[in-house]
Amino acid sequence: METNQYQVGDNFDEMFAKEGQVRPHYQEFLKLLGKTTSKRMSHLQYSANKTQVAMGMTFNVYHDNQGMEKILHLDIIPRIIAHQEWKKIEAGLKQRIHTLNLFLQDIYNDRKVLKDKIVPEDLILGSKDYLKPCEGLTPPKGIWCHITGTDLVRNNDGNYYILEDNLRCPSGVSYMLESREIIKRAYPDLFNKLGVMPVSDYPVKLLKMLQFISNKEKPVVGVLTPGIYNSAYFEHSYLALQMGVELVSGVDLITKGKKVFMQTTKGLEQIDVLYRRIDDTFLDPLTFNPHSMLGIPGIFEAYKAGNIALANAPGTGVADDKAVYAYVPRLIKYYLGEDPILENVPTYLCREEQDRKYVLDNIEDLVVKETNAAGGYGMLIGPKASKEEHAKFRDLVKNNPTNYIAQPTLSLSTVPTLTDNGLEGRHVDLRPYILYGQEIEVIPGALTRVALKKGSLVVNSSQGGGSKDTWVLYN
Repeated sequence: METNQYQVGDNFDEMFAKEGQVRPHYQEFLKLLGKTTSKRMSHLQYSANKTQVAMGMTFNVYHDNQGMEKILHLDIIPRIIAHQEWKKIEAGLKQRIHTLNLFLQDIYNDRKVLKDKIVPEDLILGSKDYLKPCEGLTPPKGIWCHITGTDLVRNNDGNYYILEDNLRCPSGVSYMLESREIIKRAYPDLFNKLGVMPVSDYPVKLLKMLQFISNKEKPVVGVLTPGIYNSAYFEHSYLALQMGVELVSGVDLITKGKKVFMQTTKGLEQIDVLYRRIDDTFLDPLTFNPHSMLGIPGIFEAYKAGNIALANAPGTGVADDKAVYAYVPRLIKYYLGEDPILENVPTYLCREEQDRKYVLDNIEDLVVKETNAAGGYGMLIGPKASKEEHAKFRDLVKNNPTNYIAQPTLSLSTVPTLTDNGLEGRHVDLRPYILYGQEIEVIPGALTRVALKKGSLVVNSSQGGGSKDTWVLYN
């Protein structure tokens, strides 16, 4: 397949330098591309699409009226990350997760960070994700954020920046695992030749972590799903199957004597650990949202009594608020006495007068985000927006400044992507997954999300994004 027509553009390209030279860790892949016809690549892409459908790798889009089930388009050109680059990413993520865990323990207990005015008290205690019932709690083994999906982007300078932390119910890991299986079939000999680190043991590591946070020798583990209509139901069922544990919903569980039981054909069976894929406030209608039809009445009391472990712990959402994100570099310094290994994207807090003035004056050049929104919603990309949208967001910021942050428009690195016109660069981000059990472990792979529309910076699957397999090299 021809690559000499590929346009690098003004962005950092993962495969090619500005001069058109291939980066060292992509050389073997480029050789293979040179021996593969365009027709063959198109056939491989078609096969990948069909395999995704056959595997049931679909998700639901709540805001789409054209039908709910969609595949997360998997592009067959992988994103390859050199070993040394990955070591820095890994170290930076471990540092960050360690800090966020200390922060969560602190704000629900001693609140030293608030007393020392490192983070504004009203930002935390006034957050809708701060859960008052969690005050005074220490979760099993002192771990709050067991499973994290942290989003990173790479800017023109070639450096990785943290875009956001996902500590509640981070999704997408099943796509990382299944994508690897599909792409391995497309390039069967290249994995060994390049020395690509495996990700297939993730379900085993996840299960070990879930077992570790129980105080029982052989705990009964389950995955708690909201049900078949949830956007990530494929992932819930996939992970339960891969771990060999029960997939349960609220109607399958009851509490008795501050313990949680599954209703089975043989009667009640106690469950000791739940990997919950339900939002905090829907977990228990007796403690949180009284209208929740998804949760289990009394489960929070069982949790407080130490009779069930929950991953992630309730209350973690306050640490991935986009406004709290801006303070994480200060938190790293405060708790660990270290400088951040991975920097945040520069962030303007609209709650602060000077920042707000800058945002209102420069909204055309900035990305403005709602602090509690996700999935690419509640967001303005200034350079791509109309004057009417600029005016609308100015009003939103003025009326509720605490609810908004702003960031410069990053260029986002590109990766060659198969299109109808051959290979073209498309913008990507990176979501590695981190498990926190006996130790903090970063899985040596990631979900690379791709903005499939030419020139677009929106990689979210709910808004037309796709994905790539991510290869981390041993050497």
